[in-house]
Amino acid sequence: MTLLGNIIWLIFGGFVSGLGYIIGGLSLCLTIIGIPFGLQTIKIGIATLTPFGKINVVAEDSSNLLTMIFNVVWVILFGWEIALSHLVHGLILAITIIGIPFAQQHFKLIPIALFPFGRNLQDVN
Repeated sequence: MTLLGNIIWLIFGGFVSGLGYIIGGLSLCLTIIGIPFGLQTIKIGIATLTPFGKINVVAEDSSNLLTMIFNVVWVILFGWEIALSHLVHGLILAITIIGIPFAQQHFKLIPIALFPFGRNLQDVN
């Protein structure tokens, strides 16, 4: 189910979304100040490419001051728009029975979109 879900996800918009995040992250990395934010955007892009079969994990170093400062700056500048986009797309997909698994993947990406510093998507083993 994980492989099939990821293939369908990629065909119906996941590839374009993930590629958009990665290109945006690379453009943020062009500036020295934007490098940490660009790396997190690339991380979200990779997570968006194949979200099925992964779980949201909080990293061990997620409670330090620098991580919290970066998360606050992220939420103000980028995070709320990305999280709102995932919420809207998830709600639209949840209308149909076929769209519910894909809506769940969008809802899974919301915490990472809001607070990417100190969070990762890891494979379920």
